[in-house]
Amino acid sequence: MKLLQKICLSISFLSLIVLLSGLIMHSMSVWQPAAVCMVVTFAVGIGGIEALKNYQYTAWIIVAVVAAMIYPHAFLKWGNVDLRNKWLILIIVQMVMFGMGIQMSIRDFSGLGSTGKGVLIGLICHFSIMPLIGFLLTRMFDFDAEIAAGIILIGSCSSGLASNVMVYLAKANLVLSVTVTAMATLVAPFLTPLLMRLLAGTLIEVKFLPMMLEIIQIVIVPIGAALLHDYLKQASSKGKRVTAGIAVVCILWLVCQYLFLWDQLNNYLSVPSMQSLTVFNFFTGAFIVGALYHLLYLKFNHIDQYVPYLSMFGIVYFTTVTTAAGRDNLLHVGLLLFLASVLHNGAGYFFGYWLARLFKLDKNSARTIAFEVGLQNGGMASGLAGSMGKLATVGLAAAVFSPWMNISGSLLANYWRKHPVDTSKTKTENI
Repeated sequence: MKLLQKICLSISFLSLIVLLSGLIMHSMSVWQPAAVCMVVTFAVGIGGIEALKNYQYTAWIIVAVVAAMIYPHAFLKWGNVDLRNKWLILIIVQMVMFGMGIQMSIRDFSGLGSTGKGVLIGLICHFSIMPLIGFLLTRMFDFDAEIAAGIILIGSCSSGLASNVMVYLAKANLVLSVTVTAMATLVAPFLTPLLMRLLAGTLIEVKFLPMMLEIIQIVIVPIGAALLHDYLKQASSKGKRVTAGIAVVCILWLVCQYLFLWDQLNNYLSVPSMQSLTVFNFFTGAFIVGALYHLLYLKFNHIDQYVPYLSMFGIVYFTTVTTAAGRDNLLHVGLLLFLASVLHNGAGYFFGYWLARLFKLDKNSARTIAFEVGLQNGGMASGLAGSMGKLATVGLAAAVFSPWMNISGSLLANYWRKHPVDTSKTKTENI
């Protein structure tokens, strides 16, 4: 264990003693800073404990929740900058998804031919079990309408790369996991708004087309930029020249719109047409970003290893700001929301696994489907809540569910890793 980590763990233990003393004395000025100090130093020090180092990211999520609950006003505005600003949320969620896309590859979609049955089962289970369980939970618990809608929203989102990480740790079917995640991401712009319209339409106003376009902007566009970078890694000289030419055209198109074209088009086109044009502009911007990022990659070959940390920062940012904005709501329904997250997540694992087995998938593939069903894309849910301007209510479920999904997923992955499938007794099954 490194010296810094040992020091941090010692400070964390001392902070715990101060925290308990402050609680006994009913002194907020003592226990509040002690609590923040304790979780921060523990998050740093936990990396030195072999059995707990896989939970370091989760520890930082806990830091975000604790700090935001104790000092909420510190995470709502910095000077004149509103940390809940729609455009700031959009940029950060795109950064999160770009980091997710960097870990994907065009080759991920090639697994569809060999894992077609498993992918279909995974998609059907994911986009049926989780939204319906979320809907049932809103009937079991007396949540406000917008908080209830947030539960249905996170259940209706696609799976994220967290499922791929858990499948890798569990030594399950990684090819199937990556393919299901890729396909779930592609169908989310249609299925997520549809499910929200059907299940949450009585709770909040759900506009199908605007939500679909929003998902394309915050999920498909940044992942598309990352996949362009992946394409350029293997592209021929002609392919690179064509890409450079398209990038130049995209730059000229955006410059012309900024200077004069946007206002002129706005006078002649309908609102839906302008919304579609906005999405097209995002794609042109993504093409430019993907091409420029690849140039940066050529200069610094190891940059791909660090971009996922931007995604982690983005998730911590969403968790912090959402918790701060919804602090008062959390004080009233926090425990019930946590219970709902445990039930929702657990149901995903249970039904995902046993339905996969019912459809004759092998045990490793069933374990994979369990993760693909049980783990949702919290960043996508937070981004959509932010675009609605309802981060403190609709986004609250994502802030509570996401940390628990990381914890439960890590626990289950480590358990299955220690109890591998005995392939010698398992009949080989085609997926």
